[in-house]
Amino acid sequence: MIKDSVIRIIRSCFRSRFLFLLISILLMLVLSPLLEDFVGLKFLLNIFMTVIFISGVYAVSQKKIYMLITAALAIPLLASMWSVYFMKIPYFHLTGQICGVLCMAFMVIIILSHITRVKNVTEDVIFGAIVAYLLIAIMWSFMYSVVEDLHPGSFVIPEGPIKDGRFLFTYFSFVTIATLGYGDITPLTAVACSLSILEAIIGQIYLVVVVAWLVGMFVSQSMARNSR
Repeated sequence: MIKDSVIRIIRSCFRSRFLFLLISILLMLVLSPLLEDFVGLKFLLNIFMTVIFISGVYAVSQKKIYMLITAALAIPLLASMWSVYFMKIPYFHLTGQICGVLCMAFMVIIILSHITRVKNVTEDVIFGAIVAYLLIAIMWSFMYSVVEDLHPGSFVIPEGPIKDGRFLFTYFSFVTIATLGYGDITPLTAVACSLSILEAIIGQIYLVVVVAWLVGMFVSQSMARNSR
């Protein structure tokens, strides 16, 4: 019984291109801090980020050219993350972060273009809308990292047990896109402030526009079914 349930879940993950990516992102956010004491936060983030980008390549694989572009942008980022365990190449980390921004932006564009063309609101469409929102937040975390690398001191980061900048910027990005504004991490430079404002605006516009569109589509489908 349990085996059959597991098989159904696995088949569902692979049948829905966006569900596998959604699960990967949620696992990174939930498991990374929980397993930090056993493995190390930086190593865990590398693992989960690798899974996320592989899942992203699969999510946009409806066209081969999309898959190739996503893979080409993801490889430099993954290489820069894992190469630090073997050698340190000047500016390689920065190059990887920039490629990460471009890769996330490309995935968001492809996913949104896909879900806006569909005529029926399905589970895959809902998963795609959620994934696009989460990818925007992760993309912005890479942008914050790039700004901090180019202009150190662009953010005030409080002293604490968390030392990994990527996780802190991921936290700050999700707080910003949700407009929670805890204030523990503060942008100082004009560029950092502008990016924070832009992310908050895009996050709210996304929720209003996309959610309203999904609700409208769902209502239209329900009315069409009831009229038959």
